[in-house]
Amino acid sequence: MEGVKVKKLLKHSDDRGFFAEILRDDEEWLSHFGQLSWSTSYPGVIKAFHYHEKQDDIWFFPLGNAQVVLYDLRAFSSTKGQTNVFYMGEHNPILLFIPRGVAHGYRVLGENSATIIYCTTKSYNHSSPDEKRLSWNDEQIGFNWETVFK
Repeated sequence: MEGVKVKKLLKHSDDRGFFAEILRDDEEWLSHFGQLSWSTSYPGVIKAFHYHEKQDDIWFFPLGNAQVVLYDLRAFSSTKGQTNVFYMGEHNPILLFIPRGVAHGYRVLGENSATIIYCTTKSYNHSSPDEKRLSWNDEQIGFNWETVFK
């Protein structure tokens, strides 16, 4: 059919789950776009922390549930040094915009895998990635990832 394009997705798997790029701006499918990606993480996995200097993210968890943690690293932000926690997924289907300069990560909750679909304003550049990493237990952030039973 004229104008129809099909792309087979390439999944990169390891013992934590998988990652797949869905759509990139350099594929010229849209007039302007960064990247749409899809990843699954297994129960109990923590993927944290990282931040970007040039791109913003939008996160959505269509399957499973996750505890999403944000930490503001932006020098000129009125919320510098503050932490936000969001519970996202099947039980709370929200879209979350994460601005550049805010560290972010998540922990899969429950006994099922969690799937995230996320959009970025820039495509991943393998030769010069805009992805700065921090440890999941970074002392500056000081977040306790353990479930608190009350």
